[in-house]
Amino acid sequence: MNFPFTLQSPPEHAGKLPSSTDVVVIGAGIIGIMTAWELAKSGLRVVVLEKGRFAAEQSSRNWGWIRSQGRDAAELPIMAEAAAMWQQFARDVPEDIGLRQTGVAYLAAKPAEIARYEEWLPNAREHGLSSRVLTSKQTADLLPQAATTWAGALWTESDMRAEPWVALPALARAAVRDGVQIIERCAVRSLDIAGGKVAGVVTEMGRIAAPEVVLAGGAWSQLFLRKHGITIPQLSVRATVAATEALPDVYKGGAVDNRLAWRRREDGGYTLAPSGFHELYIGPDAFRALRGYAKPLLADPLGTRLLPAAPKGFPDAWGTKRDWAADEVSPFEKMRILDPAPNKAKVAKLARDFAATFPMVGEVKIKAAWAGMIDTMPDVVPVVDRAPLDGLTVATGMCGHGFGIGPAFGRIIARMVRGEAAGYDMRRFRFNRFTDGSTLVLGPNL
Repeated sequence: MNFPFTLQSPPEHAGKLPSSTDVVVIGAGIIGIMTAWELAKSGLRVVVLEKGRFAAEQSSRNWGWIRSQGRDAAELPIMAEAAAMWQQFARDVPEDIGLRQTGVAYLAAKPAEIARYEEWLPNAREHGLSSRVLTSKQTADLLPQAATTWAGALWTESDMRAEPWVALPALARAAVRDGVQIIERCAVRSLDIAGGKVAGVVTEMGRIAAPEVVLAGGAWSQLFLRKHGITIPQLSVRATVAATEALPDVYKGGAVDNRLAWRRREDGGYTLAPSGFHELYIGPDAFRALRGYAKPLLADPLGTRLLPAAPKGFPDAWGTKRDWAADEVSPFEKMRILDPAPNKAKVAKLARDFAATFPMVGEVKIKAAWAGMIDTMPDVVPVVDRAPLDGLTVATGMCGHGFGIGPAFGRIIARMVRGEAAGYDMRRFRFNRFTDGSTLVLGPNL
């Protein structure tokens, strides 16, 4: 596997910083690349600026699921468009992005979990999804080589998977062919604001004039916004993932139970992750926002492990600067790639749990392990909206769900930037929902 995680290799996308452009996109993850591509298709000049390497953070570190199953109701029609876009990419992009329709299964250890799946099914039916609840016998038939017996499952046969570290680089290259300029190792230090409006950005390489800026900075978005006096209750959690060596084929899709999640990969191995487990470093932003996260924490008290402090240079580390001048080195340059260490104990347990679930595979050897920082919001729903600053659009807090839905959100953001209707009811994703007195409504905990 070729993980684009390091700065050792030369950047694939480089070039001279233009003096002006129509739109600057900050962040070359799935959201930033897809937004830029859609804008370029409409004839606009677009520059994507990435402080490190494109696709090097959460967009290449995720599970690779492209799923409608279990999503918030407001995301489902958007995800339907995204699924169609992924299928079109597979036909049009000259490289194999690893897209396969292999289904996703949520496996229930107890009957009570089946009841939660049943509650979500009306959303699926409303949007024409193939989702259905399987009995224990049907689940056993779906996974005939498993030694575990489950009470049942939520199964969506139409859901897909792709290889994140292959797909996004291929899509970025396609975007470049359509006119997008991507510049790696070019951190945006600050917005250039004139007369209360965005006038461009100041980068480590100089200034670019632009009337529109899209912030798609993932785990770094809150730090960038706070520097400009804008705040959202975004935090980031560490999620550990591992890849096995090649193993016998026991299941072609994605699945998760109360112990682990797994997905078949094209190289013959499996991607593994702990089920429902992530770690939150307590830093200044977490300290300020933790009260707002009380509801999701209480809904899943065992799913989040609190850690006392983030490593040096992380967005919410105690020592990370919250303010800096446009002509001085920013935190984004000091940490080009957010590369958290995986939880070694969890990685070892993943191998044991997968071997226990499928004894016929024999010893499970881990080929690689990594972690990513998932940008999240208190209601587990992204922010995709115009910011309270003319010329700025924010798309962040994807809550670990951004890879699959990213293409359609990119199309929506492009419409927002052009001043067009989004095409969907976007009230669920509005910027000010945490400050306008609205009741916090959690997304489905599935």
